[in-house]
Amino acid sequence: MKRKQRHRLRAAIVGGLFFAWFVAIGVRAGYVQLYNGNWLSHQAAGRYEREVTLKGKRGTVYDRRHETLAMSIETTSVAAYPGMIEDKARAAADLARALGLEAKEVRRRLDSGRSFVWIKRQAGPKETAAVRALKLSGVGFLPEHSRFYPNGVLAAQVLGFTGVDGQGLEGLEFYYNGDLQGENATVTVVRDARGRGFGTLAEQAAPRAGGDLVLTIDRQVQFIAEQALTEAVSEYQAQSGMALVMVPRTGELLAVAQYPSFNPNAFGRSDRATWRNRAITDPFEPGSTLKIFSAAAALEHNISAPDTIYYCENGTYRVAGHTVNDTKPHGWLSLQQIVKYSSNIGAVKLVEQMGPRLLHTTLEGFGFGTRTGIDCPGESPGALSHYKRWTVVDTGAIAFGQGVSVTALQMIGAAAALANDGILMRPYVVQAVLGPDGQPVRTTTPEALRQVVSPQTALTIRRIMHSVVTEGGTGVQADVPGYAVSGKTGTAQKIDRTGSYSRDRFIASFVGFAPTERPAIAVLVVIDEPGKAIYGGLVAAPVFSRIVRETLGYLDVPPGGHLPKLRVAVDAEVQG
Repeated sequence: MKRKQRHRLRAAIVGGLFFAWFVAIGVRAGYVQLYNGNWLSHQAAGRYEREVTLKGKRGTVYDRRHETLAMSIETTSVAAYPGMIEDKARAAADLARALGLEAKEVRRRLDSGRSFVWIKRQAGPKETAAVRALKLSGVGFLPEHSRFYPNGVLAAQVLGFTGVDGQGLEGLEFYYNGDLQGENATVTVVRDARGRGFGTLAEQAAPRAGGDLVLTIDRQVQFIAEQALTEAVSEYQAQSGMALVMVPRTGELLAVAQYPSFNPNAFGRSDRATWRNRAITDPFEPGSTLKIFSAAAALEHNISAPDTIYYCENGTYRVAGHTVNDTKPHGWLSLQQIVKYSSNIGAVKLVEQMGPRLLHTTLEGFGFGTRTGIDCPGESPGALSHYKRWTVVDTGAIAFGQGVSVTALQMIGAAAALANDGILMRPYVVQAVLGPDGQPVRTTTPEALRQVVSPQTALTIRRIMHSVVTEGGTGVQADVPGYAVSGKTGTAQKIDRTGSYSRDRFIASFVGFAPTERPAIAVLVVIDEPGKAIYGGLVAAPVFSRIVRETLGYLDVPPGGHLPKLRVAVDAEVQG
């Protein structure tokens, strides 16, 4: 009997202890839930939840014929939850090997003390597959978009590029970033204790995509210009080059070619100096291409006629203690022949008769010294000082393209105004911005800035410029069989570090349009510091000819338009 009582007592004590233990656990659980619930939830979220911002797909950039120039493709980024990784050293080594990273850098991220870290953004398909095969706890994969330029270096400086976060950093990607970038969506990524994903609190939010751009650039014309330019820079061992193609009546740019270029798919591997669009950012002294605008000023203000003659001093002329030289000695030349033979002395004599005010007014009207307002970042206004600050020497020098700086964009825009009956158009490179539904949000229409010179003056200058490519002119190598073309050569000395004109560093250029009577395109070629030859007629004119020939053929512009009567009149020697 006593033994049975002892068993009951022992059972009661054990039961009481268990009951007390369960009561204690219950009280503790209640206390934790009631008083520490928020704190614990926060701690859990910090360990197993992470808010990640996903960007909407960036818009596509098309050329004028809707050929793709820039697009976004779906990629996968690799992330990690360090708190869920037991052997960080081994995980770092495995991840580094699979992703082509430094093991020390991966280990540093895993040891950062943060609950979530990126291991590699926008990893390649093979890299992603290699990481998945590792089956590492605490490693996850998030969908993103990567920018891809299917044509490589084509129009690289115009397009620009984006960073890893999809933010436009250069070119149109930067300028139109607000239109191209998609909307952001925040997704809460949830992981279990083993690092496995089991959903998102945002129910797979889908960010809104960005808008598309339709450019004025034509991929084929751009290719023609880039190929011709690249071969010329290589042949003449030049430092760099630019070639622009514009539609005179609208201001649309069909091509903006530059060499050297870079691949925006791997912009980090190239020199930063190649990233900028030098056609709009870098001013230079134009040299003799500016003579066509000096001549236009004289004609427009009735200072001279095409057959008005000037004595060109047989190649040497003194102006206020300074000597002006021509490459070849000339006696009497008409205004037509001053342009044809590119006489510096003839240009100085012309401006001496005209005066600085009218020259400045005309150059300013053509857009020199002010920004064009093109829809690209970083445009330079060039430099054209006020005529009241010009000395006699300054006035003469500006007449033939020294003492003034222009951008390639300003030069082709001014030349295109002569091709467009004297009307200066605002240049642009984006035709339209399309919404995610493909419908236009904004469109760009051609904008006439002003009538710089009369249609008659513009036509006369076009015909004078046609003589430049005929026999005896400085630009015969710019001629295009089957078409009447107009143009002007330029050879400008560069300024060295001392502020003096260099004797061995030049810019060779050629600007013109075709066909002469009704120009379909205007073309500018600029070759910086050519090594084998220095003159625009030898270095840049053949590039102009090739671009014009191939572009007019591509655009189906019919041949014809020769001006035989003009050739006879201009080629006749003026006696005196």
